Amino acid sequence: MSVSEYQFLDKIFDDLFPICRSISGPGLEASIAYISQFMPLTVTKVTSGTKVFDWTVPPEWHFKRARLWGPDGNLICDSDNCNLHIVNYSEPVDTEITLEQLQPHLHSIPHLVDAIPYVTSYYHRTWGFCLSHQQREQLSAGTYRVKIESHFDENGGVPFAQTLLSGESEREILLSSYLCHPSLANNELSGPLVLIGLYHRMLRWPRRRFSYRFLLNPETIGSLCFLSQHHQHLQQHLEAGLILTCLGGPSANLRYKASKRGDSLFDRYIGQLADKDDWRMEPFTPLYGSDERQYCSPGFNLPMGQVAKTVYGVFPQYHNSLDDKAFMDMDSVIDSINQLEQLLLSAEISGKALNLKPYGEPQLGKRGLYPNINTPTNRRTSSDQLLDGRQELNAILTILSASDGNTYMLDIAKRLNLPLASLRQVIEKLEQHQLIRFNTGETL
Repeated sequence: MSVSEYQFLDKIFDDLFPICRSISGPGLEASIAYISQFMPLTVTKVTSGTKVFDWTVPPEWHFKRARLWGPDGNLICDSDNCNLHIVNYSEPVDTEITLEQLQPHLHSIPHLVDAIPYVTSYYHRTWGFCLSHQQREQLSAGTYRVKIESHFDENGGVPFAQTLLSGESEREILLSSYLCHPSLANNELSGPLVLIGLYHRMLRWPRRRFSYRFLLNPETIGSLCFLSQHHQHLQQHLEAGLILTCLGGPSANLRYKASKRGDSLFDRYIGQLADKDDWRMEPFTPLYGSDERQYCSPGFNLPMGQVAKTVYGVFPQYHNSLDDKAFMDMDSVIDSINQLEQLLLSAEISGKALNLKPYGEPQLGKRGLYPNINTPTNRRTSSDQLLDGRQELNAILTILSASDGNTYMLDIAKRLNLPLASLRQVIEKLEQHQLIRFNTGETL
């Protein structure tokens, strides 16, 4: 981690955190526009009222401010102080009501007395305020003033934003995160921060075997809007993908939720890492999670998994005001970037390779890959190499023998009883000498 990278992401967090985002509207669009300073995003907006599979794109929510005054005239809730105070997608209200009438519109968390909950009502018109349970318990009988300044635009829409880092192949890795929550840290901004960090890391890679698509969208409806326009392209070109969520909490290891298919590059590779306790891995389930539920639905069944660190639903700060910068440590975000970059680098060499000189063993000596004088003194390479001379030669011969276009390099590494990362230099040498080529879906 560099100091400049930390400061870069830290400032992005500070600038994005106060914005009141939702699944549509000015807050979301301002956030996408801000992030486009750091990634060249192309924005598509699907118009309100559009049928998207079994869903209808909702009207665009324009929210200005929400305030609640008590019987004594004192201000109890003000969204200018905390945008979690408003039930997201609340309809406009300007009225006076009793405490008894107000209570059904109030939300708090009894077991977290100081936390302000995050509550939404996207597809059912209502209104409400969120406040700490301690504050709610102190409300007294009387007449309350409610003022919610909002409106709905039937001609608005739901946006999604994407960019593509082209590689040597048209086969794609999709990296996606959601952007739709207001001031939440781990459960909102950690995913986009990791996405931005990975984009800048990968810009510096000397080569990319795959192409990488980066996607930001509001959760659920945004991914459905994206799929409605791009599912055929994904069916043809998607190698594997990851939904990035909750990547800034205090947990040490990343948790991977497999795709429903269970056969993607990430499913295979992380399955082996999990055997060595480097990752946690869970099977696919539609009961909890994020946009992987849409990608893995039966009509698409795409090879999309999900990766998280401090996982949604299991930390007390989930969906409330305690999920702030103090909980989401920036060092943890950068650690997630580091781990995911290594995962992607390994995924680049974990697929199926084809031996381009398959008739007998190619002459390795003339390529400097086999000792022309075979003595005990030349069987070990310099000490800075990952593999000694005999290991490297064994790896070369085994890779060439097994590279039939149908065998994963990951399985070849397992056969050699070596970590896949330790084979990177050998694989690159074989590619440089045009002895193997990865089968990334095109005609070889």
